Amino acid sequence: MSENKEFKEFPRSKKYDFKWMCKNEMGPNSIWLTEFLTKEMDLKPGMKVLDIGCGMAMSSIFLAKEFGVEVWATDLWISATDNLKRIKKEGLEDQIYPIYADVHSLPFPYDFFDAIVSIDSYHYFGTDEIFFLEFSKYLKSNGQIGIVVPGLLNEFDNVPNELRDVWDNEFYTFHSIDWWRKHLEKTGLVKIEKADTLPNSWDIWMKWEKILKESGLCKRNGDTELLLADNGKYLTFPRLIARKKV
Repeated sequence: MSENKEFKEFPRSKKYDFKWMCKNEMGPNSIWLTEFLTKEMDLKPGMKVLDIGCGMAMSSIFLAKEFGVEVWATDLWISATDNLKRIKKEGLEDQIYPIYADVHSLPFPYDFFDAIVSIDSYHYFGTDEIFFLEFSKYLKSNGQIGIVVPGLLNEFDNVPNELRDVWDNEFYTFHSIDWWRKHLEKTGLVKIEKADTLPNSWDIWMKWEKILKESGLCKRNGDTELLLADNGKYLTFPRLIARKKV
């Protein structure tokens, strides 16, 4: 298995064990994507952060360790009890609070969080035209929201021929960074501070798939077939960071 130190794009991630990442993964490497996102966010110790769609809570653990923030690790697919076990192993039970909840009925007061992050999950619920109008109420004025999702370099009307045999209906939630910028900007609720994509996204994604295969720990089919069909032409990781207007 490759060594984490080989990936110079993610210096903070070097201290995290690949076997731990592989064992708890649910898609693209959430530790790498969280590092990519937070490079451009203003996170400070003691801040209250909502990690929405946190999966196995790896992103939450990264946030707590690297920035000293308090994290509400919230997911609908993974039980809070299971995430608490992972959190306790890291000695972070006083800093990370696992929550089992649907994003459409969150158990939090409005204006509670200093920041919201979403790694590889926002596209599952955030493409709805009116979703952000309600969701943004949980964020304090002047707070940041940061999103990294699988997406497209450019929008297309029809699925390209190269991707038709591997295209799944859920991939229709994939969009370009320009689409995401307009999607949040038109609400009038936020100012966009960063809208770009992860450099060398395809190579990084493919390297992660190779690591997963070598580990023998992957519990899903993986994305190798999709990436091979794409060959770096369409897929990427859009990053969007916005600040809620006062």
